[in-house]
Amino acid sequence: MKELPSPTLPLMHLLESPLRRRPQLAPAQTRSTGETPALEVVWARHLDEVRAVQRLRWRVFVDEMGACLPPTPQFGANHDVDRFDDHCEHLMVRLPAANGRPPEVIGTYRVLTPAAALRAGGLYSDGEFDLSPLDAWRPRMVELGRSCVHPNHRTGAVIMALWAELAAFMERNRLEAMIGCASVTMHDGGHHAASLWKRLQRQYLADPEFRLSPRLPLPVEQLDTTQDGEPPALLKGYLRCGARILGAPAWDPDFNTADLPVMLRLADLPDRYRRHFLRAE
Repeated sequence: MKELPSPTLPLMHLLESPLRRRPQLAPAQTRSTGETPALEVVWARHLDEVRAVQRLRWRVFVDEMGACLPPTPQFGANHDVDRFDDHCEHLMVRLPAANGRPPEVIGTYRVLTPAAALRAGGLYSDGEFDLSPLDAWRPRMVELGRSCVHPNHRTGAVIMALWAELAAFMERNRLEAMIGCASVTMHDGGHHAASLWKRLQRQYLADPEFRLSPRLPLPVEQLDTTQDGEPPALLKGYLRCGARILGAPAWDPDFNTADLPVMLRLADLPDRYRRHFLRAE
């Protein structure tokens, strides 16, 4: 990852090229709910904001979930950084500054747009799956990744604030689909993940023309697929919004998760979510 020269310069200023059409980012918004304090929904524009996002990701993925990620002493301790970060837009939810306390990032997504994916040489998911069935969708499709929420703020308001701005981002930029990986922990050796896959594919598997093949498949046939258990909250939310699972899970050894490829087309949003996120009549 190439270090940006100054935390006061816009994150995207190094990425101008003939291939690039800068996405339309919304100004900061403040949302208040009855269950959490006022929240700011912000797109990172400066390096210090990206570093705050990367520290939150480390806290959740490494400290909490036990991922084995390489140390990044060049960026300071405890930052989750990979080669895609320089190409992505980073969406944050944060608690505003108050009483001498600086703003605190409590939730994030990163978004890789079609133009940025060209510069990056592909999507993160290309490393986990053969995405060739989606080639026709690449000009209209963004990749979502590295989603996480601070453990003290998992009430639902943070993820809903993120989703509302993601939907607005898609609409502003005339994009039609989102893809990403829904991760399931493998702390039990993968039995829960294999069972979920067997159960969910009956109802939520995409049509054959969208099916992907994992590059490092979870060995489902060697695992117990009869276990009960709920899907992770994030995956459950995606499915409620009309997402489809694109195929069997891949094993991600760094995060020790089974990753289910998921695609959500805006056209498939149920009416109640369309009204909520897109303000459609």
